[in-house]
Amino acid sequence: MPPPTRKLLITAATDLLDAGGRESVTLREVGRRAGVSHNAPYKHFANKEALLAGVAAEELTKLSESLAALREGSRPEGEVLRAALGEYISWALAYPARYRLVFGVWSAPFEDLAVAAGSSYRTLMAIVEAAQRAEQLPPGDTQRMTALLQALIHGAIDLTMIGHLAIGGKGNADADGLVDDLLHHLRVSAAAVPAV
Repeated sequence: MPPPTRKLLITAATDLLDAGGRESVTLREVGRRAGVSHNAPYKHFANKEALLAGVAAEELTKLSESLAALREGSRPEGEVLRAALGEYISWALAYPARYRLVFGVWSAPFEDLAVAAGSSYRTLMAIVEAAQRAEQLPPGDTQRMTALLQALIHGAIDLTMIGHLAIGGKGNADADGLVDDLLHHLRVSAAAVPAV
């Protein structure tokens, strides 16, 4: 059974995004690549931004599923957290146009994107909370701790993408190394918290 038209359109748009960035995605070209009529995209998406929101929602859903799968094993919570942050970085550096799209500015709210973003964030926050319970991170506001980790990840990804972070170069570190550094400092901080 062939995939539904909406899925074909999102796949075609993702391919165009990867090849040439947001500007290269047009509804007409997406329809052509998906093998449907030039009007078919308009039956599924009101405009280009709605189509791109569908792409972003699909990416966040896949990322969330990938992070959730890390929790299914029996590895320690600290390792799950490190693997999750590494997965996040690997995805962003492998697919920079998708990363920029997902975390870019949207002119209007899109329900499917909001749902996917909420799910992805809750998945990451659950991993952070589990690491806090396992005393791999300091106790406290889990949402704030998640924001701290995301801020480091996004900053490191952005600096890497523009050439301002590299082992042996600027910063003498890469994104993964900075995550390791931060997690080490947070583990030391967590160990210093007196038992209640």
